[in-house]
Amino acid sequence: MQEMIRVAVDAMGGDNAPDEIVKGVVEAVGLREDIKVFLVGKEELVKEKLKAYSYKEDQIEIVDAQEVIEMAEPPVAAIRKKKDSSIVVALKMVKEGKADAFVSAGSSGAVLAGGQLLVGRIRGVERPPLAPLIPTRNGVSLLIDCGANVDARPSHLVQFAKMGSIYMEHVVGVKNPRAAIVNIGAEEEKGNALVKETFPLLKECRDINFIGSIEARDIPAGGADVIVCEAFVGNVILKLYEGMGSVLLGKIKEGMMTSLRSKIGALLVKPALKETLKSFDASEYGGAPLLGLNGLVVKTHGSSKAQEVKNSIIQCVTFKEQQINDKIRENIIREEG
Repeated sequence: MQEMIRVAVDAMGGDNAPDEIVKGVVEAVGLREDIKVFLVGKEELVKEKLKAYSYKEDQIEIVDAQEVIEMAEPPVAAIRKKKDSSIVVALKMVKEGKADAFVSAGSSGAVLAGGQLLVGRIRGVERPPLAPLIPTRNGVSLLIDCGANVDARPSHLVQFAKMGSIYMEHVVGVKNPRAAIVNIGAEEEKGNALVKETFPLLKECRDINFIGSIEARDIPAGGADVIVCEAFVGNVILKLYEGMGSVLLGKIKEGMMTSLRSKIGALLVKPALKETLKSFDASEYGGAPLLGLNGLVVKTHGSSKAQEVKNSIIQCVTFKEQQINDKIRENIIREEG
């Protein structure tokens, strides 16, 4: 009998909750029989939304949580005050071993704070980073950190590079992944104080394939597999990526509708173009895991639709199968030893 991967999903988090969250959950269990989802949120509301779908009832269970942490609330205070919120109840399920993973499109601050306060960091991990996969010409790269640690230290970035390399090798399947630090030039002497101090430390690491600096313009071309930076820079890169992708898609569609000839051409290239644009859609790759915790915590975009929710849940299966946290724990303990 196959082992079930148990995923607690925040039914109340995000701009499109609970409708798109519930839809994504139903799609995920429809794809895989080895997933059990706990939909955590206001029971009556979630039950009402589920009535619109048919699914295997033993794969979805509602866990009641009557409070909701809003986006604008101070994260740490909200985690401590709202004990019956969907985020707190779901994270406690991971901590207590009732769930293998947690997925939320809710407040980033609350998920980050709750992940550290309730699930806890792996011993030796200084700061857990958020690490989304971003599309590139060659496939995907891991952007680490994109939102958890705005004021990082050199030792944090070194750990990010190590955890990111483990992730890319075991989850994505990239052998000996190339790690690079985001910089304003390729030369080693360039950069701010943080980059200049971190660069030689990364060069000394024997367990990562450090290739030096990477400029932002080389990221979409797949210049490195693990893109290392602190969260301020990472978040700017991610948001620019998303915004540029959206504008580019809009301009392409606009250009194809300008004349009869362009409309006929659009019909001919539509299948190939659709496939190409799909590979550059960030929602295809699920959410961003918060690496370095004692359990799996995945943060999806606040604007996530069912597609991203579904992919984030499926993503948790790979995390569990590849025992990412155990591999990170082994690496950190080896370093300490």
